[in-house]
Amino acid sequence: MTTHALADERARSTAEHIALTETFTAHNYHPLPVVLAHGEGAWVTDVEGRRYLDCLAGYSALNFGHGHPRLLARAHAQLDALTLTSRAFHHDRFGPFLEAITALTGKEAALPMNSGAEAVETALKIARRWGHEVKGVAPDRGRIVTMGGNFHGRTTTIISFSTDEVARSGFGPYTSGFVTVPYGDLDALTAALTDDVVAVLLEPIQGEGGVVIPPAGYLAGVRAACDAAGVLMMADEIQSGLARTGELFACDHEGVVPDVYILGKALGGGLLPVSAVLADRDVMDVITPGSHGSTFGGNPLSCAVAHEVVDILATGEMQERARTLGARLDAGLTGLVGEGVLASRCRGLWAGVDIDPRRLSGRAMSERLLARGVLAKETHGSTIRLAPPLVATEDDVDLLVAAFADALAEA
Repeated sequence: MTTHALADERARSTAEHIALTETFTAHNYHPLPVVLAHGEGAWVTDVEGRRYLDCLAGYSALNFGHGHPRLLARAHAQLDALTLTSRAFHHDRFGPFLEAITALTGKEAALPMNSGAEAVETALKIARRWGHEVKGVAPDRGRIVTMGGNFHGRTTTIISFSTDEVARSGFGPYTSGFVTVPYGDLDALTAALTDDVVAVLLEPIQGEGGVVIPPAGYLAGVRAACDAAGVLMMADEIQSGLARTGELFACDHEGVVPDVYILGKALGGGLLPVSAVLADRDVMDVITPGSHGSTFGGNPLSCAVAHEVVDILATGEMQERARTLGARLDAGLTGLVGEGVLASRCRGLWAGVDIDPRRLSGRAMSERLLARGVLAKETHGSTIRLAPPLVATEDDVDLLVAAFADALAEA
């Protein structure tokens, strides 16, 4: 693209950009009417120069903010060296990244992929083969227990066990081999762990569901139930992991170590899609040459950036920021309960806020926040999800709470 053509694109107004998009895109999203052009830290700027506090952060993909200098430097350096090879060959970024991420997570092996949904699909394949080869479940009989209200992606296998009809409806026939139980109900889970179950898949906190935090002791109970039944516990920490909740993993809040970690979003530092499945060798070694793969999974550029993410997380600074700023956000949002807020759930710098639907819809609340320079998005009607980058400041958090209060007070 020439400099002149690029300048012409940047000269388009918000309305022009939106019209162009709506003309040529599949309508699989319903964005707010803002067109972003630049980001730095916790803030973004639109095509007309207006600034906004990003309180969605790419659904936690931007935990470290827009354009983190260490991540940009690592990416720039790798761009000048090597960006992609086939996994038919080794490359010099792969081993060091694997060594770093296994040391950080305490698992013995990692299988890198790209998107979070790919990582979930990978984990499902691992669980099924492990169930057959290690647990001894008959071929094509292994079942996986999932949770009501889950969100693990939108591929055909994943929507087969989704309880969200918007994501599911019209896309059948569906993949079999799954049984769904209510999230947070240990008795229902235990009853579902029959001999042919090979794994339990859950989000330690349900992000898309509205930052739904399970009852205290639930994750520890799931761990114990999986141990008793001889099945794998697989934790989808794609949104909840990598410092978002104030710990490296949301499971850490109950001292629980799953058999399988599923990671994504923040692992790519907000620069590119990187995901990974991590497990010990007795689980991971059911994957053999040719049984799984990805052209871009574990490419040099992704490994370089993800390695820098691991190095940032290893200091614990981001976890501490999430705890400190999260406590400030929690206090501010709790003060709004009864003032148009029905309930607020906060874990680290991650909150789900239930707006009274008699006052206004979640979409209307998102639009009011947009008008006040805050980017957030509703889920499931009247719940607003808040996940500012962990590099946000105390002033940013106070601005968010003030904007929320002002939006609720609008006549």
